Amino acid sequence: MRQPEARGPEAKGPSACTDTTPAADATRAAETALAADSRPTAEPAPGAETVPAADSRPTAETTPAAETTPAAETTPASETTPPAAGIPPADDPAAPSPAAPSPALETLARLASAAGEDELPVLLDAFWQDVEARGGTPLVEPVEGDPRYRAVTFLWRGHRATRQVLLLANRLYDREHLADALLTPLPGTDVWYRTLRLRADHRASYRLAADLTPGDLPAGPEARQLRLRALAPHAAHDPLNPRRIGDRWGQPDSSVFALPDAPAQPWTERRAGIPRGRVEGHRLPAGALGAERDVWTYLPPGGPRPDSPVVVLCDGDMWFGRLALEDTLDALVADRAVPPPVVLAPDAVDRLTRWYDLTAHDDYVTFLADEVLPWAAERLSLTLRPARTAVAGQSLGGLTSLYAALRRPDRFGAVLAQSPSLWWRPGLPHGTPKLAPADETPWLAERFATDTPRPALRVHLDVGLHEGTMVDHSRCMYETLAARGDLVSLREYNGGHDYACWRGGIAEGLVNLLGRAGARRPQD
Repeated sequence: MRQPEARGPEAKGPSACTDTTPAADATRAAETALAADSRPTAEPAPGAETVPAADSRPTAETTPAAETTPAAETTPASETTPPAAGIPPADDPAAPSPAAPSPALETLARLASAAGEDELPVLLDAFWQDVEARGGTPLVEPVEGDPRYRAVTFLWRGHRATRQVLLLANRLYDREHLADALLTPLPGTDVWYRTLRLRADHRASYRLAADLTPGDLPAGPEARQLRLRALAPHAAHDPLNPRRIGDRWGQPDSSVFALPDAPAQPWTERRAGIPRGRVEGHRLPAGALGAERDVWTYLPPGGPRPDSPVVVLCDGDMWFGRLALEDTLDALVADRAVPPPVVLAPDAVDRLTRWYDLTAHDDYVTFLADEVLPWAAERLSLTLRPARTAVAGQSLGGLTSLYAALRRPDRFGAVLAQSPSLWWRPGLPHGTPKLAPADETPWLAERFATDTPRPALRVHLDVGLHEGTMVDHSRCMYETLAARGDLVSLREYNGGHDYACWRGGIAEGLVNLLGRAGARRPQD
């Protein structure tokens, strides 16, 4: 990984962020084909078709509704995110990822081709039992001659009505070319598969959707893309994978995989036998935002102390809902990795409100700085010092965290920004992430570079190598903050725009900001 070169505190003006390596030039990862059949079966000629409504059961195969609007990124579904420009990195974000075979499927293909009519069902049952015995899907197998990679095979057990199966793996597919994310049927079997060659430290979430629609499939690329876009919103967790991560606002769970060398997430699971903190929900009266707002609070075991560090965290409904951040905080406190913190986490309400609040909205910064913090200080007898107060968030929440610290350094002295949406700039309509070029300085970085002198911030940035130009934008922000003399760290992980990665990264970021003085530079 390239380490951004920090400029000294005396540097003036916008940071020159034009020398980064554009992750947007990454090439699409190739699907591995079996020796028996390397391509999907040919599609019939298009016909007039009526597409029935979908089955809403999350683990069932679904039939897309023709009028359904396309889904955005699989996880999180909380906002529209800029599309990944092809499939990113192996060792370098711009490097291609060549195909790798699945030994298990090569063996199955060979045996199935030789099996008699009575032998085939027994063979397939044995295969699926073996998949379950391995711990479920996806299958993870070595790549011959290269221990840095794994062959990762996603599977679906179909039947005669299965027409096509769509894999929506976080940042491992291009939303504009969904046909490239289809699974391939293994001839003569009920197995649908797709094998990717991924670096052995990869972690991601994904969903699957199977099309049961009768009639001919569209043959033209544009018609097929429309059909798959209608199918995508019905994607749900993989029924063969027991590892899941929740979502909100009615979205189904996603499935999660982590390859053997993926960074450990030692604080994410609920741990038995340790003291528990307390999560409370409160409603603050209407103020700067013109409406009442719900705020989740985490109080550490034994209760808060006047000198407890305070973390203001965006998207409280997600973190203290499906993600159970309290388990992570309890484990951090039990391990003495951080001083026992108080966490104040406003509810995001809904997608439209979230977009409005978390796009450099000064009223929202006022809400955090002059309403949430004073309310908590009075109620919990906290001593609010900027040096002990952090603001944190992911995606648009990461953008907002940086913006809040820029606007109110009297309140916030530390920032945890995970996958910050630095592509945003004033004037973008809701849900329209028109990406600036990778070598263009983000709007917020320019604001920081031209800001008046003030006390140094402590900032931890976190971004996935599969996030396209967002990698370059985060590096640019790192350079800008370092040039100002801020204490800043940047962690680049092998993953995407994904709560499956953020729930481990938030713990690492809190340890970096609250658990020790200063910050560390990015590590290879």
